[in-house]
Amino acid sequence: MTIDPHAPTSPARGTAEFEPVNIAGQLTAMARRTPDKPAVVWTVGRSQSGGARYAHVTFQQLEQETDRYAHGLAAAGLTRGTRTIVFLPPGRDFFALVFALFKIGAVPVMVDPGIGRQQMRRCLTDVQGEAFIGVPLAHLFRTLYPSAFRSVRVSVTVGRRWAWGGLRLQDVRTDPWEPYTPAATQPSDPAAILFTSGSTGPAKGVLYEHGMFDAQVRYLRSHFGYSSTEVDLPTFPLFALFDAALGMTAVIPDMDFTRPGSVDPRKIIEPIVDHSVTHMFGSPALLDRVSRYGEAHGTTLPTVKRVISAGAPVPPVVLSRMHGMLGAEAEVHTPYGATEALPVASIGSREILSETAADTARGAGTCVGRPLPGLDVRIIRIDDAPIPNWSDSLEIAAGEIGEITVRGPIVTLGYHDNRAATELAKIAHDGVIRHRMGDVGYLDRSGRLWFCGRKSHRVVTAGRTLFTVPCEAIFNQHPRVFRSALVGVGVRGQQTPVICIQLERGDHKDDPTQLRHELLKMAAANPLTQDIGTLLFHPTFPVDARHNSKIGRETLAAWAATQL
Repeated sequence: MTIDPHAPTSPARGTAEFEPVNIAGQLTAMARRTPDKPAVVWTVGRSQSGGARYAHVTFQQLEQETDRYAHGLAAAGLTRGTRTIVFLPPGRDFFALVFALFKIGAVPVMVDPGIGRQQMRRCLTDVQGEAFIGVPLAHLFRTLYPSAFRSVRVSVTVGRRWAWGGLRLQDVRTDPWEPYTPAATQPSDPAAILFTSGSTGPAKGVLYEHGMFDAQVRYLRSHFGYSSTEVDLPTFPLFALFDAALGMTAVIPDMDFTRPGSVDPRKIIEPIVDHSVTHMFGSPALLDRVSRYGEAHGTTLPTVKRVISAGAPVPPVVLSRMHGMLGAEAEVHTPYGATEALPVASIGSREILSETAADTARGAGTCVGRPLPGLDVRIIRIDDAPIPNWSDSLEIAAGEIGEITVRGPIVTLGYHDNRAATELAKIAHDGVIRHRMGDVGYLDRSGRLWFCGRKSHRVVTAGRTLFTVPCEAIFNQHPRVFRSALVGVGVRGQQTPVICIQLERGDHKDDPTQLRHELLKMAAANPLTQDIGTLLFHPTFPVDARHNSKIGRETLAAWAATQL
């Protein structure tokens, strides 16, 4: 299946409407096609022998649950367009309630709890949700910060309700079951508001449309070859929602989804083995833990044929360790994208390990593959100011590092109620929107895209500009270095480049002077890093809340400034 790059998923404003499209229709189709197939599997306890015990709902049961909740939520006052804040862990209720909201045409609002109370409070104040569905702890948060929920008029507690009032989950589950006719939403109708991770600034609410969700599902099917015979282990809640639309069984691991970098590898491996999982998603930090365990214990996962990892570049050593656990035909895919545009490009681990990893180690950046069909990726000169309209003069030559931009059906049109952020991130291009990824990189002569870091993380000295990913690769070659982070101290244009070093786990060798000498000698010998003369050791880098993989360079830069 190919996607026509000239067929937008959203009609231009003021034109005739397209055929209705509602992402919930994908679940309905799967329930008709494979009614008895397990849709969601979760852990319910342990047997006397210590093994996990599981429960599940089939696609038909899940479809009927969404109908029951859609009727009940609609009776409670939710209508098409109702912004509904959702704070639920992955599982049966999460799937059923979110797809019920899609059927109504309501707009789920999802924020990562891991971003912290103050960020959450700001995000929810900005979004002005009209309904709230959450577990008791989420409702407790609502009582502590009432100003963020002032506009909420319908609340539902999933679990035990205390003094905050509102409806209980059983109050919005109608019985007996009756089919619910989904809202005839158009491709351009709002489908959800998904907040960015907030790893490089305030989290922003990204406005998704039904047509964009539909395009994403089609891209996932066509590029990765997903089929309804597969079993998925999703370790990121939002990606789990795609399973129901793709017809894949979602096996929910017993883990803290806000801390994937601290996961117990055994709780990932066990359900993979128990359910013959064929596909899994894991952040680089999660794959690092699982692959280290697998290497140490000789663990293999022969049923897994595809692993997807995103959120940050995946070190080649992690890819190599994962290959040691997988079958001969399996592949680890590292798609590139962002909440605002996903997926943009993708590359497999075999191509990385055989062709691009060596160049990455020499400072070429991280190859993220070729843009997917129908997507127009172009590199423009670096500029921190808004660019209202496209001009061909913005584009730079192949091989030159600039800002990555993309145009196509998976590109969101803007941020919810945030005009300033939208103006900084979007360019009008021939009647559609081009998204500025906020990343720097380049296209090589074969059309592959290379990632060189965040635009905001570049270090601009009096003499030149240094980019994080290429420079850090030089230091990462030292066997005692777990990871490194380039930061700039001072005013951009006069910054001092500082390299921060985190040592491998368990490295307690007390010879920092010798190691510092070795690392700075490596830096001086390479043109990319010869201007870096300041090195600091840091015990544990701060990382993002969503994937535990993106380094918090802003925090490190502030820390480095206090050390100089």
